[in-house]
Amino acid sequence: MDLSNLKPAKGAVKNRKRIGRGQGSGFGGTSTRGHKGAGSRSGNKKKLGFEGGQMPLARRLPKFGFKNINRKEFVAVNIDTLELLAEKHSVSKIDAAFLIEHGLVNKRDKIKVLAKGELKAKLEVKAHAYSAAAAAAIEAAGGTAEKY
Repeated sequence: MDLSNLKPAKGAVKNRKRIGRGQGSGFGGTSTRGHKGAGSRSGNKKKLGFEGGQMPLARRLPKFGFKNINRKEFVAVNIDTLELLAEKHSVSKIDAAFLIEHGLVNKRDKIKVLAKGELKAKLEVKAHAYSAAAAAAIEAAGGTAEKY
């Protein structure tokens, strides 16, 4: 066997349906479009979500909720993560620049420190927000919780 006698698998290649090429082809006349109406004309397309006249799903379901335009999105960082970073990189000060450098947050993210885990290291933490328990845990370990 070589490249000159390679063929696709049997039944893998089909001829395309050549419509509008005369009555003898079986696809002449109306060219598989039926008789009259918008569907037989060129440039016809159904509305997105059109269900053949049935009430579309988007209209059958009720509206609910709203988007608060004043919402402040925070990225959560737990104190056990801060503990791990402090041990791994032997630092005592953690701020947004440090977290960005180590890939935990992005440049425009606001950081909120949460109280999951335990904190033993004395850390100077600087973030945009703290949960009450997280701030208490940082200060109980002898560190400081400073806001931007």
